[in-house]
Amino acid sequence: MSNIEKLQRTTQFPTIRIESAPDNGSHWMFMHNDAAAGARPCFRSDLLDDMWKFTSSITLRESERQPGRLRHFVLASAANAFNLGGDLDLFAKLIRSNDREHLLGYARRCIDGVYTLNTGLGGDVRTIALLQGDALGGGLEMALACHTIVAEEGVEMGLPEVLFGLFPGMGAYSFLCKRVSPQLAERIILEGNMYSAEEFHRMGIVDVLVPKGEGVAAVENLIRQQQRAPYSHLAMNQVRGLAQRVSYDELMGITEIWVDTALALGDKSLRMMERIVRAQEKRAGIKAA
Repeated sequence: MSNIEKLQRTTQFPTIRIESAPDNGSHWMFMHNDAAAGARPCFRSDLLDDMWKFTSSITLRESERQPGRLRHFVLASAANAFNLGGDLDLFAKLIRSNDREHLLGYARRCIDGVYTLNTGLGGDVRTIALLQGDALGGGLEMALACHTIVAEEGVEMGLPEVLFGLFPGMGAYSFLCKRVSPQLAERIILEGNMYSAEEFHRMGIVDVLVPKGEGVAAVENLIRQQQRAPYSHLAMNQVRGLAQRVSYDELMGITEIWVDTALALGDKSLRMMERIVRAQEKRAGIKAA
């Protein structure tokens, strides 16, 4: 934690903790800074608000970028879990009231976020997901949107949406298909199984696997390595945008299918969704509100 302790801490966002280098060359965002107060570590609306307000504040216009200046953004968690996914409580309420407008609005905000991460906040940033706790559903999707996934041993990941008749609609298929074959991506989505960090590393989904407790040091080392060749990594961002591009229109088209599928769910599926909320709370080690 020596390098982290040198970072400047920002506290104006209640649901996240920000630690930034003095030169603003790297920013660490720890989601769920309110987890100790009993907030469930999922993508609640207030968390999304804080996350995207901050990423917007550090996104530079092209005219503001300096040649050869590579920046880093690290997405991590202050809770026991990395992120348990979408706000299933909210989903159930919106589905029961057939509120397509607000459900689509929520999905669009998620798409805006994963697109921002995947495109490197405009192109001059390498994004890193640090998984020190479990990542489910939308939490895994957000990690997949990043350029590099660093995970500690013992972390579990999965896309459980099929258990209540849905599918992960905020980028999972698009981003998985950049890491594994479409056939394997579809199987992971439709089977809804949990996978260990070790299994995903063997598949090529997790980029860097480290022993428990060594994730921060691994990310710090990765940043140092990339800063030794900033022009190469800035160029690679451009190359990814050409050869491995996931367009905003693709993400939005898929999430609209997700919204329509969600609104067609029956009461049995919604009850299962609510049971999963309770299971996620137990997994995160918190009590239901």
